[in-house]
Amino acid sequence: MKKIKRCPSCEEYTLKERCGDCGKKTVNPKPPKYSPEDRYGVYRRKQIRMSSQDRMFEEDEITD
Repeated sequence: MKKIKRCPSCEEYTLKERCGDCGKKTVNPKPPKYSPEDRYGVYRRKQIRMSSQDRMFEEDEITD
């Protein structure tokens, strides 16, 4: 049984390894399962904080 995949660039869904529209590699569209023993949660939360700070910095530059 094949699993559905999604193209990250054009966001089309397919069962193939490559997108039929743009030819890029497709990926699994589902998020990883939740686990209380999340080994990478610290890094993911740090990345989210850093990206939100970057957006706040960019907004400050626009208003100046």
